[in-house]
Amino acid sequence: MAKDYYDVLGVPRNAGKDDIKKAFRNLARKYHPDVSQENDAEAKFKEINEAYEVLSDDDKRSRYDRFGHAGVQGAPGFGGAGAGGFTGFEEIFEEFFNNFGGRGGTQQRKRGPKVGADRRVNVTISFEEAVFGVEQELEYDRLELCDTCTGTGAQPGTSPTTCPQCSGTGEIRQVQQTFLGSMVRVAACPRCGGKGTIIEHRCKTCDGSGRLRKHAILNVKIPPGVREGLQIQVRGEGDAGEPGAPAGNLYVVVSVKDHELFVRQDNDILMDMNLNVAQATLGDKVNIPTVDGEVELSIPAGTQNGKVFRLRGRGFPRLRSDGTNSGRGDQLVQVNVQIPMKLTDEQRGLFEQLAQTMGQDVQSPGGTNGKGFVSRVMDFFAGE
Repeated sequence: MAKDYYDVLGVPRNAGKDDIKKAFRNLARKYHPDVSQENDAEAKFKEINEAYEVLSDDDKRSRYDRFGHAGVQGAPGFGGAGAGGFTGFEEIFEEFFNNFGGRGGTQQRKRGPKVGADRRVNVTISFEEAVFGVEQELEYDRLELCDTCTGTGAQPGTSPTTCPQCSGTGEIRQVQQTFLGSMVRVAACPRCGGKGTIIEHRCKTCDGSGRLRKHAILNVKIPPGVREGLQIQVRGEGDAGEPGAPAGNLYVVVSVKDHELFVRQDNDILMDMNLNVAQATLGDKVNIPTVDGEVELSIPAGTQNGKVFRLRGRGFPRLRSDGTNSGRGDQLVQVNVQIPMKLTDEQRGLFEQLAQTMGQDVQSPGGTNGKGFVSRVMDFFAGE
């Protein structure tokens, strides 16, 4: 049966975070495998580390208090003794293990050539270009290898030499006395910056940096179906890395302009279509704008306000994660029946005749028995 975490650390159930941390530090000092002489030190250290990992986290502690061990098993970030995770240990002793060269400090690491930094460029395209894709010419600044020294930073005819302070390892080691005993701290050599070499004769073109800022022009293909805010990665088009290291990447962040008629919804395109009362009542054929050009749409008689017509395959391409497409969405056309705000005498007369044929009483705007037929028609199409 698993031990109670509070018992493991020797703290009461209402202990504060500082008390829990203090108890863990004391036990870690006693049972850490690097300093403890007890046979079961490693097992005990894992046990107290597991207890500290739960009780030092408010969410995990709350679930443990309510459900016991079942409430924290498998929780995100929960290593546990079985997983060998020393999350709590790393938190408490981060100052001792940052840049350590392994347990006991016996390993040596020379810093390798540095990878180039990434670059970001913003680009704005039209609504139609987002549908069909476009090839865009981009201009931006980036660091490129110096042509004079080919990135070494040394004047032509000379070469970097081994750093005398670190003997080419790129690291220096310092012994620190801690409550866990003697610990060896490994840090980058301050003289060579971790490179293991120094430049005695700097390149005059780049002043020893090995790289120069230059203006780049690049054509980038933006695939059909891109969304607002999408980032397109172009590998190797960022800053140049140090000799022997790859260049960084370029990230193209896409913005899409609004359209005067269309609105995007997922992979569909939405638009409103205005019809007058006669068109909606009698039916009609109208030309509908789409990103592919105009198409004819038949409006059936009796079309109601708010009716939605679907034009299949007239929307955005469905862009997959690999940059390919799988068909297109649709265009959805919503009907707005427009009610005239003013009528001519002739139009009002026609509406009154229509009312009589439909068995409706017609009253003047000043009537006292409720709204007239024309007003009721307007109210109906306005959704009242």
